[in-house]
Amino acid sequence: MISISFATPADTPLILSLIRELAEYEKLSHEVKTTEEDLSRSLFGEKPEAEVLLAFVNSEAAGFCLFFHNYSTFLSRKGLYIEDAYVRPDYRGQGVGRALFRACAQIAKERNCGRMEWWVLDWNAPALHFYEKLGAEAMRDWTVHRLTSEQFDTV
Repeated sequence: MISISFATPADTPLILSLIRELAEYEKLSHEVKTTEEDLSRSLFGEKPEAEVLLAFVNSEAAGFCLFFHNYSTFLSRKGLYIEDAYVRPDYRGQGVGRALFRACAQIAKERNCGRMEWWVLDWNAPALHFYEKLGAEAMRDWTVHRLTSEQFDTV
């Protein structure tokens, strides 16, 4: 049985563990700099910066989805941006990912969002296939650009 719930401050160690598992899967473990304290402050502090849904299968942690709102000037509406979605290997193919995305879509609908968006690594064929099955469209006409905090003063 799959259940989805909003994370609470007590879930911070679990969330960090899932983030580290995701980073390892994406071959990006070296980029994880956050601590439990940082994560707790940003998710559950005075002004939360993101929200987390946790997925459980028979009360075992199976995955998570971290999201926040962005904004579309073309729609004049907020959107729901999924920063991370991850299902532990033992739970893949059991509907956990679909349940997380269904929950996000329901939240987006309830909050009158104009769209949901996320990024996926080009090499992640299983994720790309999963998102296609959901009906998501790849935004092939757009290129992502980034400035890191170390570069802010160079602008």
